[in-house]
Amino acid sequence: MPCATATDLTEAVLKNHELIADLDFRHIRYERRPLRQPGGQPAEGLFNAWIILDNPRQLNSYTTDAVKEVILAFRRASMARDVVAVVFTAVGDRAFCTGGNTAEYAEIYSGRPLEYRQYMRLFNDMVTAILECDKPVINRVNGMRLAGGQEIGMACDFTLAADTAVFGQAGPKHGSAPDGGSTDFLPLYVGFARAMESCTLCEVWSAYEANRYGLINGLERVLKENGEFIADPRVVTERWLDDEGQVTYGKLKQGEDLARETARARACETDFSRLDSKVEELAWKLALTMPDCTTKTIESLRKHKLQHWHRNRESNRAWLALNMATEAKAGFPAFHFGERGQREVDFLDVRRRLAAGEPWTDELIAAVSPPRKEITR
Repeated sequence: MPCATATDLTEAVLKNHELIADLDFRHIRYERRPLRQPGGQPAEGLFNAWIILDNPRQLNSYTTDAVKEVILAFRRASMARDVVAVVFTAVGDRAFCTGGNTAEYAEIYSGRPLEYRQYMRLFNDMVTAILECDKPVINRVNGMRLAGGQEIGMACDFTLAADTAVFGQAGPKHGSAPDGGSTDFLPLYVGFARAMESCTLCEVWSAYEANRYGLINGLERVLKENGEFIADPRVVTERWLDDEGQVTYGKLKQGEDLARETARARACETDFSRLDSKVEELAWKLALTMPDCTTKTIESLRKHKLQHWHRNRESNRAWLALNMATEAKAGFPAFHFGERGQREVDFLDVRRRLAAGEPWTDELIAAVSPPRKEITR
């Protein structure tokens, strides 16, 4: 009898532990990219798994089908023995993720609590899949990280961002609450006071503010003007005080200044090479550690997030579902169908009507909603 080879033994012992083997991803991208040494040379036999949201036309909002694939992609990356780290990012230069798909929210889930409760089971499973991934997870933020995008980003272990990125919540402005992770995770990153402001007021932070507050691990310039990298011109990058004595460093400019600098930024070339180098450098540093010890360390640190997440996710899911019969039924269609600049309900009229005892009806929603734009498909 011939002796068994090492390859024979490996094939006999090692099993595929994916839930669906050889899945053909259609709504996101899953790529194995070589782990790169300083200088760019690939490290033989080792890879990083890149999980890439691919819906740039809708600012990489996640559809229901995309959520399912993200769950399976993190499972695949967890089970890949030759993967060092996971890079969670998105296509394009405008957004990492702006949360749930507003078309689905407005046309499928608004007014249907049972349907949204089932959808939120998938969303919760996506967040849990990130938090329980067996590999370190790096969020590469290539643009806006808002609403649910902020929540899945905070579930990651590290965040490296383009300096053009912005971060924030949208729930109370559009008929929801940031209970898909932000009310659990954000205070751990930035403290209670800043988390309270972000979650309720829905004012965005620039990447510079997010870096200063401890929300992210670093940022890199991505805009090129005349062949040279420049800082995001929309942001105040010098330290100075406003008329009230408040430090404005890192804040987005306002009014005409913002409009002018936004046009300047749009005229620039976008080059993510420095950000990608920083991502690859972090993955390389992680590779130069004992794998099980690193995984255990990450799992221990994640417990601070998981403690809140496991305690709250199911009751939050139930409330978010029921809310689809009231404020979300008004807020999501207003955002999706409203014209630019008119995508919110009349908040003061809502409050007056509710204070007078008016019930949530289709008539109330119609009365407080902005005019609808024409939707082309």
